[in-house]
Amino acid sequence: MLPPHFTPSFPRYLAAKKTVDDRALNAHVWKTLQAPIAGLQASRPLRVLEVGAGIGTMLERTMDWGLLQRAHYTALDALPENIASARNRLAAWAVRNTLISSETSQDELHFSGAQLDLQVSLVASDLFDFLAQPHGSQKWDLIIAHAFLDLMDIPATLPQLFELLRPGGYFYFSINFDGVTLFEPAIDPHLDRQIEAHYHQTMDERMINGKRSGDSCAGRHLFQHLPAAGAVILAAGASDWVVYPGISGYPDDEAYFLHFIIHTLDEALRGDPALDMQRLAGWVAARHAQIEQHQLVYIAHQLDFAGYYPGSLKP
Repeated sequence: MLPPHFTPSFPRYLAAKKTVDDRALNAHVWKTLQAPIAGLQASRPLRVLEVGAGIGTMLERTMDWGLLQRAHYTALDALPENIASARNRLAAWAVRNTLISSETSQDELHFSGAQLDLQVSLVASDLFDFLAQPHGSQKWDLIIAHAFLDLMDIPATLPQLFELLRPGGYFYFSINFDGVTLFEPAIDPHLDRQIEAHYHQTMDERMINGKRSGDSCAGRHLFQHLPAAGAVILAAGASDWVVYPGISGYPDDEAYFLHFIIHTLDEALRGDPALDMQRLAGWVAARHAQIEQHQLVYIAHQLDFAGYYPGSLKP
């Protein structure tokens, strides 16, 4: 049973997740990417594509953390409600940062300031519909995929993504889940392990358009998948989510984030014939109660990658 004040909302979950991601992202990987990207922007605006852009939190981060100053940024997401939230969120972000903002069309935004000149295209489209469109000779300088690739058939998706990069273009693939989910304190150690294992299994068995699409150990497997697709890894490192209560409870909206994680797990496992549904329901209710009582600690292991694509995969 859900807490009475909790209404599932994916855009709100993505907003609540931002502070969790901010702590988690690997600083070494980010800085390794930052150096060559800074050099490229000195001569011209960068062409940047983000797949699975959500509500625009990574786009905000690229500006707030100094990765981008001059760029044409295409933010792609399959859910129209995410794109609508991104439009509103970015407008509020511009006001907070005293930037000049304008809309050249409903989904074309421009932000400018003392050291910023950014054109943004918000595109509501499935990735594979977008990949199927003719892009001509247009190539991107940087492709970003944040908390996204572990939902894909990675060996099949990477070559298609890299076809969109110019020779020598860069990639930043962050928050790739890597097979560890931990909830503390324990409720029943055996049941805890069983639920976590079956949750990971749902990731491995996810089907999209009749094809297996997902990997509960995507992070570690990228060490093989990226070179196999012709890419060069420049940096990799852990980007674990660690959410725990402080003296005043959970920071920002992270209690909502935790409730959403438990709700997602419950939805994924409901109907699993290998689990006792009554015990699962009790476990879910107990975890929601732990959040309300500022007791739950949540850890998920993930990996970040940055690198470049030397050229065409074709001989």
